[in-house]
Amino acid sequence: MNSNQTRPSNPLLTPAEVAAAFRVDPKTVTRWAKAGKLHSIRTLGGHRRYLEADVVAILSGGPGSSAWPAASGQT
Repeated sequence: MNSNQTRPSNPLLTPAEVAAAFRVDPKTVTRWAKAGKLHSIRTLGGHRRYLEADVVAILSGGPGSSAWPAASGQT
């Protein structure tokens, strides 16, 4: 990365990175996205990416996180 490029203010995470944060399989993250539980962005190649801020909000108990078993400490 050269000095003219800046890091995005809200980086994107791969399904594997999100899965590691929630301690689930990456396919589970994909199912959540398909079900509308987690917002995803599609790359030009068709891969899903997730906003880091969305994942952090769910993990930290932000608005709407009570529906997430992983975020509320339930397994």
